[in-house]
Amino acid sequence: MASHTVIRRSSDRNHANIGWLDSRNSFSFGVSDDLQNSHFGLLLVSNEDVIKPGTGFDTHPHRDMEIITWVLEGALVHQDSTGHNGIIYPGLAQRMSSGTGILHSERNDSWTLTGEPEHRNPVHFIQMWVIPDEAGVTPGYEQLDINDQLKQGGWTVLASGMPKHSNLRAIGIRQKHASLHIGRLRPAEVFQIPTAPFVHLFATRGTLELEGAGGVLSQGDAARVVSAEGQRVTAGPDGAEVLVWEMNATISMR
Repeated sequence: MASHTVIRRSSDRNHANIGWLDSRNSFSFGVSDDLQNSHFGLLLVSNEDVIKPGTGFDTHPHRDMEIITWVLEGALVHQDSTGHNGIIYPGLAQRMSSGTGILHSERNDSWTLTGEPEHRNPVHFIQMWVIPDEAGVTPGYEQLDINDQLKQGGWTVLASGMPKHSNLRAIGIRQKHASLHIGRLRPAEVFQIPTAPFVHLFATRGTLELEGAGGVLSQGDAARVVSAEGQRVTAGPDGAEVLVWEMNATISMR
C-alpha cells in the first residue's frame, strides 16, 4: 500500500466541557457511533483532558486495555484497586494494564499534611488506550520518570511491547505490535518518524512540519500515516513536543 497521510485538526475533535472537565477526543470510541473514526492502527483513545482543582474521575472500572497517561501541566492523583497510588507529574509516564478488571480514580485533589490543598491549578494531560495482544491478563501498573532523557532532546521510546525495544529503559506494554515515542525537539530540529504500517503523531506543544503532510501541525493536531516510510519531522521556531505511536497491526471494529 502506498504511503499516505491524513491530518486531523484539533478543532475537528469531539469536544465536551462539563465544568470540572474539558475534554477533546481524537477518536469516537466511547463518545459517538462514528465508525469511520473509531481507531487508528491499535490506538483506540487519544484524549486531551483538563481537570479543575478539587475534582476528577471518581472510581470507575476498566478491562482488557493498555492505558498510558502523559501529564503536560499540573499533577494527577492516581489510586486503583490493586493498591497502587501516587501522583503523575510532567515527565513521569504511567501505564495501567486493566486486564481481567481494575477499578481506579484520577483526580486533581492532593492535600498537604496541614490539610491545605496542594493542587491549586488545573491538570492538563493526554491519555491513550491501545488494545492488548492478550486478553484476561493480571492487571498491572508501571511508571517511569524520563525528565533526564527529555532534557537531551530528540526521540525517546516512552512505552513499548515490541521485542526490538526490550533492552531500552521504557515502560512495558502488553502489545507486541506497538510502541510510543516522544519527541521533544529544539527549534528547527529535524528527526525521522518510525517506518511502520501505521504511525500516529499528536502535537502536544509548539508547531512542527511533517514531510509530505502539506502544512504545519499545531498543538492538538494529529497526523495518521499509513505505510510510513521514515518521513522527516521539523520543529517550528519555538520547538515542539510530539507523541508518536509506531504500530505494526490494526484492529477491526464492528
